[in-house]
Amino acid sequence: MERNLRNVLIISFGFLLLFTAYGGLQSLQSSLHSEEGLGVVSLSVLYAALILSSMFLPPILIKKLGCKWTIAGSMCCYIAFSLGNFYASWYTLIPTSVILGLGGAPLWSAKCTYLTIAGNSYAEKAGKNAKDIINQYFGVFFLIFQSSGIWGNLISSLIFSQASNKAEISEENLACCGAYDCMTDTTNATGSAEPSNSLIYTLLGIYTASGVLAVLLIVILLDQIKSDQAETEKEILETPSFWSTFLATFRHLKDKRQCLLIPLTMYSGFEQGFLSGDYTKTYVTCALGIHYVGYAMICFSAVNSLCSLLFGKISQFTGRKLLFALATVTNTACIIALLLWKPHPKQLAVFFVFPALWGLSDAIWQTQTNGLYGILFEKHKEAAFANYRLWESLGFVIAFGYSTKLQVYIKLYILLSVLVLSMVTYGAVEYLEARSSPQTPTATKKENVGPLTQDTHM
Repeated sequence: MERNLRNVLIISFGFLLLFTAYGGLQSLQSSLHSEEGLGVVSLSVLYAALILSSMFLPPILIKKLGCKWTIAGSMCCYIAFSLGNFYASWYTLIPTSVILGLGGAPLWSAKCTYLTIAGNSYAEKAGKNAKDIINQYFGVFFLIFQSSGIWGNLISSLIFSQASNKAEISEENLACCGAYDCMTDTTNATGSAEPSNSLIYTLLGIYTASGVLAVLLIVILLDQIKSDQAETEKEILETPSFWSTFLATFRHLKDKRQCLLIPLTMYSGFEQGFLSGDYTKTYVTCALGIHYVGYAMICFSAVNSLCSLLFGKISQFTGRKLLFALATVTNTACIIALLLWKPHPKQLAVFFVFPALWGLSDAIWQTQTNGLYGILFEKHKEAAFANYRLWESLGFVIAFGYSTKLQVYIKLYILLSVLVLSMVTYGAVEYLEARSSPQTPTATKKENVGPLTQDTHM
């Protein structure tokens, strides 16, 4: 096997192992650690740390340590978060959430840099177009990586389904599920007993081992950047200084279109935060039990991956406006239905319809919003995508931050309001574009911005 492709596969499977653990753990935070909202607060802190990390750490660590050791070191931050869950408290989970958040941005930046260097190296040797090879390598990476959401959630559901102390959920407890939840710490258990400590420790042990295996895979098998690639690495890392990049991010807000896209970008964080923080707790765990959370999130991940591929290809025929309209209608229908629906175990299929439809909508938000940024701000992509990460992460922080303070129906109204505002401001962007350049094609292509969209999943 060609050496550069071998390294791409090693990184891909390393990320698969790491995010099999983290993805499954993130879906369970609001259900496992509901006392005083510890789980969702830890996620809010995590994304706040990610914002800071994105601004400061990646170029510094990659220059000092190189890509390989930055990836390995950042992966250890994720392992720390798994260890913090063994004895979850404010003194263990919050610090390890900060550690993970700080490690998140360098991990993705180092991965992007490494794949770019590998693609350039092979293209030079083979006499091929570097952009084509790099796109191919990213395609291989995300093909493998995307399945992590399925495996991590499948592991959690299979383990928790072994619980021998399941109980029937009373109608009284079911009344506390759904949009008008009772805002008590016990609503997520609802009469069905929480999984035993032994099952929780078994799951955390598997997740931790998966993370350790990922680090070993990188440390032992991944090649360092060779000396003949040093110039390539230097060119990639010789980006503007931190302060110039930092200032460019905020100077980019002078562009009216960027300001108008802020609600749409933040909505991406809001809607993902609601699904993983609120839907899993007050609908799935509350009415069915924690062992169903993984299955629901598998449904979301599978539909999301398939639709991302589908919409990325058909957007050139349909145009982005039609796809944004489809996502808006689908999300609006889901929000209204969640406001009206009283979850009940007898309606088992419905619990999976919502994450499936949410996955369809999220696939559009991710592919088309990133593509929109790439097309509108082609000459200032770095500053534009820095704004994308900033505002989407802020959406996560706010969504997880108010999760324990408000009833679900209020959060759904907030979600609907942000969605409506997003579509109004997005429409204004399309109007400005049409007015400034009448010949602009309506069709959009999916940009190769996978690394940036995946920051949302950490």
